[in-house]
Amino acid sequence: MKNDLFAQVTSSESLFEAWETFQKGKRARRDVQIFWRRLEGNIFRLRRELLSGFYRHGEYESFFVNDPKPRHIRKAQVRDRIVHQALYSVLSGIWEPTLIHDVYSARLGKGTHYGVDRLSMMIRKVSRNFTISCWALKCDIRKLYDSMDHAILLELIRKRIGDAQVLHMVGQIVGSFHSEGLAGKGIPIGNVTSQIFTNIYLSELDYFVKQTLRVKWYGRFSDDFVLLSPKRSDLFEWRERIGDFVQKRLLLELHPRKVFIRPLHQGIDFLGYVLLPHHRGLRTSTKRRMLRRLARSADGVVSGQSTHKVLSQVLASYRGMIGHADAFELGRMLFNSFSVAPIR
Repeated sequence: MKNDLFAQVTSSESLFEAWETFQKGKRARRDVQIFWRRLEGNIFRLRRELLSGFYRHGEYESFFVNDPKPRHIRKAQVRDRIVHQALYSVLSGIWEPTLIHDVYSARLGKGTHYGVDRLSMMIRKVSRNFTISCWALKCDIRKLYDSMDHAILLELIRKRIGDAQVLHMVGQIVGSFHSEGLAGKGIPIGNVTSQIFTNIYLSELDYFVKQTLRVKWYGRFSDDFVLLSPKRSDLFEWRERIGDFVQKRLLLELHPRKVFIRPLHQGIDFLGYVLLPHHRGLRTSTKRRMLRRLARSADGVVSGQSTHKVLSQVLASYRGMIGHADAFELGRMLFNSFSVAPIR
């Protein structure tokens, strides 16, 4: 525990660094440009409010995105997002050493592809290089962002932070949002702090799985997690105990339509990929999403609403995704179809 946390979060250096991190890729947005025009004055005014205790979190802008299903996004004001970023940097440094190795979301050096690679390794270990059975329990938390309990989240944060001023800032951010019709519940998807709050909250689940259930092969990305065993019976027991734990300790529930127990030969679906013995493919919905987004980008170039540069960026992002799967022909088809040299 550090006694100078508030000074770290609210220093001029921290707030300007938070601005630099936050504004990357956002400089063309009107609200960011307005803040940027009087950057130094805005940052120093924000700092004075934080130091004096007069800072109050503002209202959110609300909109929907398709990713691929409709998601309700709440966007905070620029000044609030700078506070989020400064606080996120400090909290991440405190909680990073406490997280188990196989949490892949919102962590430097990890992410989707790292998580899929780790699961591939686990599958080989459990199946002894595909010579014995390997079963997977795949789970998803139902409406995690809408259901996270503020009191439990703040209780978990207080276990590691004793700085009253930082706790007040955290309380302001947590209390700035409530799910519709659910007082004291929910965090907004759009906040960078929501990423670290998710890992803090679900770390309770991680330690229950690893220390109480003694599960050796387990990995989690945000609210999506998987457990492996050579014995199918293990997974039925774990499913019941995990469901009971998240309901009683975290006031959450497993998504009834997104909990599966299946053998490796039927494919283990995780983070957009399907893992099979000796093969890693892309999920069908992932392929469809690729095609839809590429088609929209290509139509935008034709209509003049987009550019070849944007289309190239979309193609490049999918090149990376395809490169982590056994999908050579899919890659060749996509890149040929959209007038880009085929993968070699």
